[in-house]
Amino acid sequence: MKKHVLTTSLVVSLMLSSTSGWAAITSCDDISDKIKTKLAHKEVKDYALEVVSKDTETSLRVVGVCEGGKKKIIYKKIKAKKTEKTDKSENPEEPKKVEKSDKSEK
Repeated sequence: MKKHVLTTSLVVSLMLSSTSGWAAITSCDDISDKIKTKLAHKEVKDYALEVVSKDTETSLRVVGVCEGGKKKIIYKKIKAKKTEKTDKSENPEEPKKVEKSDKSEK
């Protein structure tokens, strides 16, 4: 009986000591740097990471949680700038001149 109580109390104490409440609080800058490193490794470009309050509702992807769960990091894709195409109305091409030969002699 004593072994059972001792084993149970040992298991409970190990479970409590390994919960996230006891985990070290990591700063948002550290988490953001790790995420940026992973994205750079995957060659992801044109993005922004934003740290917001945990209560902020967003449709964007949450990629991290920091400061003990008080804040979250969201990923936002930035649209790449399009290259400007030459507008034909600004630079109209000169029409090709086609000379017609009169072979209508009868």
